[in-house]
Amino acid sequence: MGHDLVSPRQRKNAKSMRRMMTDAELKLWNELRAHRLMGLSFRRQVPIGPYIVDFGCSDKKLIIEVDGSQHADTEHVERDAERSAYLKASGWTILRFWNDDVIRDIDNVCQHIVIVAGLADAARPAREPAREAIS
Repeated sequence: MGHDLVSPRQRKNAKSMRRMMTDAELKLWNELRAHRLMGLSFRRQVPIGPYIVDFGCSDKKLIIEVDGSQHADTEHVERDAERSAYLKASGWTILRFWNDDVIRDIDNVCQHIVIVAGLADAARPAREPAREAIS
C-alpha cells in the first residue's frame, strides 16, 4: 500500500471514492476509523495493485468490502472473483459484507472482523454476517 506504487490517476480515483461513500460504508468507517475497532488500523478506499478496496488493514493483510445488490449480478460476481483471486494471491484476506448487514447489524459485522483479525476468541458464539471470507 505504498504511495510510490500508486499511479496519480488511481490516487485521484481513490480520493474521489472517499468523498462518495455509501451509507453502509460510512457506517462501517465510523466503527473502523482512528483505531476504534480493537486498535486495528484501517484505511478507506485503498489502492492495492490495480484495484481500490473499500477498507484495508495492512498490519493484518485484511480487506473489507461492503457490497450493494449489484454485486449479486453475474457480471459483478465474475469481476469480484477475479479481483479476489488477485488480492488473495498477494497475501490478503478479504471479507465481504452486504450493505444491509452493515446497516442492520453493525455489531456482528465488527465482531466478525475482530475474529478474522485474530483479536477475539473465535470460539465465542457469533453469527457470521460475512458473505465470504477468502484467505
